[in-house]
Amino acid sequence: MEMLKDALPVVIYFLLIVLLVVLIVFFIKAIYTITKVNEVVDDVNGKIKTLNGAFSLIDSLTDKLSSLGDFMVNIINEKVVKLFSKRKKKGEDEEEDYE
Repeated sequence: MEMLKDALPVVIYFLLIVLLVVLIVFFIKAIYTITKVNEVVDDVNGKIKTLNGAFSLIDSLTDKLSSLGDFMVNIINEKVVKLFSKRKKKGEDEEEDYE
């Protein structure tokens, strides 16, 4: 029993020292990994900034094509409405003649 009282604190202190060393190694590796991740993120950000011009060009081109498409649809819509409104007016005039 006396031996356990003397040996148990030594074992606990030894395990705490091992745990402390493992945690220090873990944190050093984590800092190294975070540094590498930051380098990759900075590289990706730089590449994205070079592509911003192309993306803005594509965006403006799609906006212009969309407005052109809307303009064409409006013209076709007006033609169809005029075509059907003329036929309706002709049909109403003929019905008045029969009465």
